[in-house]
Amino acid sequence: MMKANLLVVEDDKRIQNLIAATLDASGYKYSVASSGREALQLISANNPEIIILDLGLPDMDGVEIVGAVRQNASTPIIVVSARAEMDDKIAALDAGADDYLTKPFNTDELLARIRVAERRIRSLGDQETVFKNGELTINTEAGTVLVHAHELHVTPIEYKLLVLLSQNVGKVLTYNTILKEVWGLYSDNIPALRVFMTTLRKKIEKYDADNQYIQTHVGVGYRMIKVEETRLP
Repeated sequence: MMKANLLVVEDDKRIQNLIAATLDASGYKYSVASSGREALQLISANNPEIIILDLGLPDMDGVEIVGAVRQNASTPIIVVSARAEMDDKIAALDAGADDYLTKPFNTDELLARIRVAERRIRSLGDQETVFKNGELTINTEAGTVLVHAHELHVTPIEYKLLVLLSQNVGKVLTYNTILKEVWGLYSDNIPALRVFMTTLRKKIEKYDADNQYIQTHVGVGYRMIKVEETRLP
């Protein structure tokens, strides 16, 4: 199976060389950028399938790059950063990053996270682009969510949660499963998950208060309920 083409955005030459050697040994094709400006140019020119991104770049904050990418694409972004504070992680993930790995890191773990991103790419390619449940419509090609034809303004994390639930209608997804799929392999921030689910519910209920789309299984997780489409008389 063909491996993904990557972009490594890292200004520290030692870490840049470490990541490059790791990717070389595993047979990946990749390009390297040492600044935010160079990264944006390579993203535009090469359209990489996965981006490995440092936040502390010399000319701009990596979170800005995440936001710029998310304006046009759903390319998986794995942040590799020395910033270990929870606020930094939340900022990057909420801007649209898919995963967060703290320096110093284990190269085997980085490869594992790249493989997770590759599986996501393949699974999205195998799915239909439009999902409909009752009055909820998710268009994964356009990246839009509508309820009763009203477009919801959802954050990247809220969008990922909805797509994950829509892929498993009727199935209870545990907290750990959701955290792993949306935030990354070793996330355990259940309080943050609950906050995102609450705000997501409110956004849906604003336009369809008569139906329950997301059900909480206390102490276990969440599931999306199959909702019948409203029939006009």
